[in-house]
Order: sequence, then structure tokens, then C-alpha cells
Amino acid sequence: MKYKLFMSDFDGTLKCPTADAVSEKNLQAIARYRAAGGTFVVCTGRMLSSILPVLRGLGVSEGLVSAYQGATIADIATGKLLKDGAFEFDDALKTVRLLESLNQHVHVYTVDALYCNRDDEWLKGYEKVCGVKGTIRENLTCFIEETKLRVVKVLAIIDPADGETLRQKLTGLLGEKHYVTFSSPFMLEVTPACNTKGTAVKFLSDYYGVDLSEIAAIGDQLNDLPMLEVAGGKYTVADGDDRLKGFARVMPRCDEDAVAAAIEEILADK
Repeated sequence: MKYKLFMSDFDGTLKCPTADAVSEKNLQAIARYRAAGGTFVVCTGRMLSSILPVLRGLGVSEGLVSAYQGATIADIATGKLLKDGAFEFDDALKTVRLLESLNQHVHVYTVDALYCNRDDEWLKGYEKVCGVKGTIRENLTCFIEETKLRVVKVLAIIDPADGETLRQKLTGLLGEKHYVTFSSPFMLEVTPACNTKGTAVKFLSDYYGVDLSEIAAIGDQLNDLPMLEVAGGKYTVADGDDRLKGFARVMPRCDEDAVAAAIEEILADK
């Protein structure tokens, strides 16, 4: 089989935002891929406490999962961390201070907790979708300073009309140590540049002893770009961000079982 490892984004790729669960067609395709000897890994921006119960509920009780945009990689069965990346303290503080100065709705993540500066309908919707609960701290900058918080990821819930302008502004102000991207049109995310979905691909390549050319990946948003740039097989969904379509093979829409389509193509090309 050409691609021995297949990595998939979760929301908007493996699971449709409007669906209650991953489709049966996608699950069956994943099972066939694994039965053929392939290794399947979900690579998501979600917290570990959000994605682990979902995977276990789908019957995926073994293997690895990558969370927080690739900063964290864990064993699904035990939750043990194999990769545990985070911001340097001053870089996290700089990021949150800047976002709060711009009057943004900000989420700050540690490896096992979520802190938010606003308790509003956006937060309630996020909590419902991800199955997590945020702790409100109205001034996150002061909270991080006082607690010396170890921050894994920072997220801002934004107006999509202002998204690209804000992304470019933050990229310029934060500098090359930071990676600023979108996980949805409403969600701007910041991680250390050394912790992206692309670095997760490289970690798993080393871990499993699989060459990058033997790894395939599929995603739908700009945060998936580093993963697709590194992987040998590059796939995206038809209803995803157009910036991924210039060099990735376009599969059907997410709600048309894009992951299954990519896997079936891989299995057919033995």
C-alpha cells in the first residue's frame, strides 16, 4: 500500500458540523484501511479531553491521536502523552495580551483545561460542540501572569469578515515564533510555530518508522495546511478552504464522506 499512515482532521473533514457523529461510511472505510495494514490517526485542534471520549465512543480504543493543532500526541487507550508541546511563557503572555488589547473573545488552553475571558453564546456553543467546560477569567493576561500558566494553544472567536486582516496583523506583530491560522471561519488560532499539524506528521513519521512520502493527510481549513504540505498524499474536501485546493487532491464534500473517498482511492491503488 502506497500510504501506510493516513492522518485526518476531525471537524469539517471526518465529522460534519451538522452531523451528530462520524458517518458509518467513513467508519467502515477506516476499518478497511486498518485491516489492510494501514495506521489511521486523527489530527485535530480540539482538546484531548474533547477528542478522546469521541474516539473511544466510535470504538477506536487503541493507537494515537494528535490534539491542539499537533502540539500534543497521546495514546488513546491510556491518555499517556508522547508529545507535550507548549508556548514559552513570554510568548503565550504576548499572544493573549495582544488579543485582549484588540477586544477579542479569547480561549486559553493548557493540556487539560480551558480558560475564557467571556461567558457568552459563542462559548456556550463551543462547549456544546466540543463537550468541554470553560472557566471564566475576565482578564486572562493577569491570570496567566499570576499563575505562570503553561499554555498549549490560544484561540480567538472572531468575525469572519475581519478574519484575514486580523490574521495578517497578528502574524506581523507576533513574529516567526508564532503560527497564526484558522480552524474555521469563526476561529483564529495561535500556536508556537514549532507545534503545528505539520510537526505532528513528522513526529508520527519518526514514531512509526514511516517515510513522509508514505503518509497521506486530509483536511478542510487553513490550520491543516502544514499537515498537507509535509505529507506525501495530500487531500482536501470540496467544501473546504480554497487555499488548500491548489496543491491537494479535492475529494467530495465532508457531508459526502470525503475521508471514505480518499481511503478507497488509496486502497484501490495498492
